[in-house]
Amino acid sequence: MTRKEPVITIDGASGTGKGVVGQLVAQKLGWNLLDSGALYRVLALAAQKHGVSLENEPALQVLAEHLDVQFKASQVGGMPDVLLEGLEVTDDIRTEKMGNAASKVGALPSVRTALLSRQRAFLESPGLVTDGRDMGTVVFPDADLKIFLVASADERARRRFSQLKEKGIDVNLSDLIKELGERDKRDQERAVAPLKAAIDAIRIDTDHLEIQQVVERIMEEYKKKEHKNVFSIAQ
Repeated sequence: MTRKEPVITIDGASGTGKGVVGQLVAQKLGWNLLDSGALYRVLALAAQKHGVSLENEPALQVLAEHLDVQFKASQVGGMPDVLLEGLEVTDDIRTEKMGNAASKVGALPSVRTALLSRQRAFLESPGLVTDGRDMGTVVFPDADLKIFLVASADERARRRFSQLKEKGIDVNLSDLIKELGERDKRDQERAVAPLKAAIDAIRIDTDHLEIQQVVERIMEEYKKKEHKNVFSIAQ
């Protein structure tokens, strides 16, 4: 008997809430969590640290293949602490600058290939909840449940604006809308693993939903699958 560990993928553009939703779903199920976007953000930060241009694909590929990154459970709960080369960079990778840089390195085919096996290695017992932009289409195409979150650009910018303001960061709403548009275009039009919903993904519009409502909707879909014995031990 071989066990096929269950996987739930949550994909969507920046600002759709997939990160916090994935975290809460993983907590409810007691499963492992992979924030795939964090890997690309860490790579972008490593490139900055080592003076590697975001346009130097061969050098970025080497950096990705040898990326010294660790995810450790936070001492105060919440998202895992992220360590790059032994140093905590949890807050450093969550800036708008690193988000934009991650989008750029994530558009490079060899970089995505280099990080593919690392992402799949997160699949361990009892199961995995993973969020990103190509989790259900490329990284885990045979996932048991695929979710694709959508929200308008204005709503996503408003959410990000509120988050940054709460952290005391001065930001311009119109600039955020512009940056989101540029990131969406780059993610959707890249040659490899573009941002799109898997054919069998369940789309959830989060524009008028609270985070907990989105989580509850996903748990409802999980229970439907569980009832049909989709999440089971493979013979």
